[in-house]
Amino acid sequence: MKIPTLSDGRRNCRPDREAAAVDDDWLVWQLADSAFPTGGFAHSGGLEAAWQHGEVQEASGLASFLEASLEQLGHGSLPFVTAAHDNPEQGGELDRLCNCFLANHVANRASRLQGRSFLASSGRIFNTIEVVRTAGCFPLGHFPPAFGAVARALGVSRSGAARLFFFQHLRGWVAGAVRLGIAGPMEAQALQHRLAPRAQAVLSECENLAVADIAQTAPLLDLWQGAQDRLYSRLFQS
Repeated sequence: MKIPTLSDGRRNCRPDREAAAVDDDWLVWQLADSAFPTGGFAHSGGLEAAWQHGEVQEASGLASFLEASLEQLGHGSLPFVTAAHDNPEQGGELDRLCNCFLANHVANRASRLQGRSFLASSGRIFNTIEVVRTAGCFPLGHFPPAFGAVARALGVSRSGAARLFFFQHLRGWVAGAVRLGIAGPMEAQALQHRLAPRAQAVLSECENLAVADIAQTAPLLDLWQGAQDRLYSRLFQS
C-alpha cells in the first residue's frame, strides 16, 4: 500500500499552546479506569470470532492470541497514536490514513465507533478549549489518532499516552475473555500480569515507528475479526 505523505497543514487544528509533557497521575488513572466511557468493552478485537471458530479454546491459546494482538497493536495502531501526539494539527490526515489502512470493515467500524465515543466523552468530561478543538479535527473519528491527539491536549506525555493505549487494549481483551468464558477472572488477571513484560517489550520496539512503517503483522486475526458479523450469536460488535 502506498503511504501518502502527510502535509504540513496547520489551519484549524493547531493548538494554542504546547501541552505540558508531564503526566498527571489522577488524569491517567481516570482515563485508564474501566468506568471512563470509551466504548472499548463493546469490542473483543476478533477474540469472539476466533473463539467460536475453535482457534482459541483454552488459556494457552488465549495467551498466544493476546501476544499476536499486542504485536499487531504495536505495528498497526501505535504509530497513529504517537504521530497524532507529535503533530495534532495533522489529525485529519492521520484519520483518513487510518481509514485506508483498516481495510477490514469490522475493525474499521470498531475503530470509528470507539474513537467517536472517546472524543465525545473527552469533550464533555474535560471541556477545555484544546480538547474541544482537537475533537473537531477527526471527521471519521478513528480511535488511535484521536487518542493520541486528545492525550496531547490533556497534557499526557507521549510515552504515557503510548503505555495507556497498550494497557487499555490488553485490559479490554482480557475482560472479553472473561465475558466469553474462555478464562475465569483470577486466571485472566494472572495472564494479564504475565503478559505485561511482553506488552512493554512490544511498546519499546514500536513507539518510535512512523506512520510510513505501519504493517499488518497478524493477518489471521484480521480474518477472524472480519467474520464477526457472520457469527450466529455474539456478545461483541467486533
